[in-house]
Amino acid sequence: MKGLTRRLFLQLGAVAAIPAQGEEPFVLLRRRWLEVTAGLGAGGPYRARLGAMAGRYRDSMAPRGGSLWPDLAFPSYTETPARLQAMARAYAVEGDESLAAAVATGIDHYRRQVYAAGADPTGNWWNWQIGIPKRLLDAAVLIGPHLTEQRSGPLRDAVDHFLPECVLRDYGGTSTGANRVDQCTVMLLRAVLGADRGKAALAASALAPVFPYVHEGDGIYRDGSFIQHTTVPYQGGYGLVLLSGLATLFAVLRGTPWELTDQNVFDAVERSFAPFVHDGFCMDLVSGRGIGRRPYGDHRRGHELASAILLLGESASAAERARWQGMVKGWVRRAAHRPALDLAAHARLAAIMDDDTIPALPEPAGHRLPAMSARAVHRRPGWCAALSMASATIGHYEHGNGENLRGWHTGSGLLYWWADGHGEQYSDSFWQTVDPYRLPGTTVSTVPLPDGAGGEWGDTCPQGRWVGGATDGMYATVGQHLNGLESTMEAFKSWFFLDDAVVCMGAGISSGDGVPVETIVDNRRTDAPLTVDGVAGWAHLEGHGGYVLPCARLRTLRERRTGGSATRAYVTLWLDHGVDPRAAGYLYLLMPGASAGATMARAADPEWARVLANTARQQGVHISSLGITAVNFWNEGVAGALTASAPCAVLVREAGDGTVTVTVSDPRRDLDELTVTWDRPVAEVLRGHPLLSAATTGRKLTLVWGRLADEGGGSTTVTVRLA
Repeated sequence: MKGLTRRLFLQLGAVAAIPAQGEEPFVLLRRRWLEVTAGLGAGGPYRARLGAMAGRYRDSMAPRGGSLWPDLAFPSYTETPARLQAMARAYAVEGDESLAAAVATGIDHYRRQVYAAGADPTGNWWNWQIGIPKRLLDAAVLIGPHLTEQRSGPLRDAVDHFLPECVLRDYGGTSTGANRVDQCTVMLLRAVLGADRGKAALAASALAPVFPYVHEGDGIYRDGSFIQHTTVPYQGGYGLVLLSGLATLFAVLRGTPWELTDQNVFDAVERSFAPFVHDGFCMDLVSGRGIGRRPYGDHRRGHELASAILLLGESASAAERARWQGMVKGWVRRAAHRPALDLAAHARLAAIMDDDTIPALPEPAGHRLPAMSARAVHRRPGWCAALSMASATIGHYEHGNGENLRGWHTGSGLLYWWADGHGEQYSDSFWQTVDPYRLPGTTVSTVPLPDGAGGEWGDTCPQGRWVGGATDGMYATVGQHLNGLESTMEAFKSWFFLDDAVVCMGAGISSGDGVPVETIVDNRRTDAPLTVDGVAGWAHLEGHGGYVLPCARLRTLRERRTGGSATRAYVTLWLDHGVDPRAAGYLYLLMPGASAGATMARAADPEWARVLANTARQQGVHISSLGITAVNFWNEGVAGALTASAPCAVLVREAGDGTVTVTVSDPRRDLDELTVTWDRPVAEVLRGHPLLSAATTGRKLTLVWGRLADEGGGSTTVTVRLA
């Protein structure tokens, strides 16, 4: 029984009645858990390191009074369970029974001192329902009979106290998305520890609400967005937890009475997660408050995602599995940094790297625009860019638990980019040392902000609703109606993503904060030489790329900045709009990886990009060499050959063979009808769209769309033939 039919059957509570096939189900579950999580196939060096670490933990453990280890402060909600888990995994791999005995003693001690049934769950709820029990139960299952019933029973009672079954009966509050997957994992381990069929059935059936696409709040969206904490794009944090957890549960439950499968989860690999992995690292724009936890955290997240994808592939189709293995191999081979991972992850990655029959695939060129998360990713041979924006439904940034207190402007149009060899640009202590008021691509008021400005957990949404754009899958026009965080500043920002450049525009930049407003052209972590030609209007950063700035006075700064124990060099380029500007603007081209010669040549060709409009009503360009006309209509109006009846984004691309694609979107997600006119002779419509309600050809093309509001800001495309 597969897919939706099986999930519905699980929800009806009939799982326990399904007869087990083969070995007794809890014996199978224990064996599968060991195979999936312990890393039995890891190489000798990794196993040796784990064994040595576990031995040190065993030898220094002193279960007297409060803490199990003298170097850990009591009650140590995270580190103590993590050490016991590591010791249990070392036992599972090496079979050293002294480790298992020490783990059993440690679990019971910690249960008595901290995690006892009836204890007051002080602090963060997550520790009591997920963090502590997940690690303790993992350790308990791995050491098997070494944890006697006398010790196992009270541990089960404690888990039942802090995570009662009623928590999984309703889907909401803190029990959504990744948290729900973690809670179901805890419930399954609790079931295994007590051979409880009812709890195993509940662990499986309670996952059902995680699988369907959502239209708001937490979960996976059809356009590839993944949201947690209501307003935070989170593929690299909670999304990683969700995907890894589901991959584990799919693998562990396979062949049991509670087997799971869901195509939405498989589709999310290439739709939601892969777009945000570049050369082995997971981009920071989908990692919430976790971006500054440690240097090279993006590489660690990327490799953990790669491992999760390989594990999920064991439950997917053969075609999906083959694609994912090639994709992951390409990521790892191109990675600039190899983080330390657990044994199971190392084993999975090593297996494909050592398999010569698996090709290392390149990243596909193209553009991805998951509008519901206000993010964009653009790939071209030799470079990649990613854009982070805030909107009425997506927060400027997330802080919480004392983390990311100065991430204020990460949603103010932060434009990340990587050329060849730049895989560590934002990895090596960037967030610890960068000026938080001068993040690349952003437009900001320099009004001083306190640490943690705005609400916690992503409660920092501005009022701007026009955030998103239109893409045909290769090129894109993207815009953001920006309202500053705790500021009166307002700006209209547009980006046009092309083959070798990003055209960046700003208009209507106004503020009443009494301080300067700046647009940060770039802020690179480097000490490379910078060349600026203010007369010709270009700049070039050696080994990085070029900038073309017609009619703009570029300001620059070279400095060394220190954060914590790290000091890093920066080159900053910015435009100063002055104190309390009124309707200021800007225009520049970013050319990732370009040589000084290519940059100079582009600056000498002002007709390469013809500006159609750069106001608070419309922003648009025409690139004749690419056959592209792109306009962000902040209001209805005319820009070049395009007319729109309402706010929208329009991208027209002439293919060179007489065919043209017209792509539109409704970034505000509120249009019942939209009319777009292109003042060019058109013979016929070759391919329509279900929402295209009328089309008039002839001397000019007029297209009428129906309710675009239901598309979630997504793009719709019509193909026509020129007359």
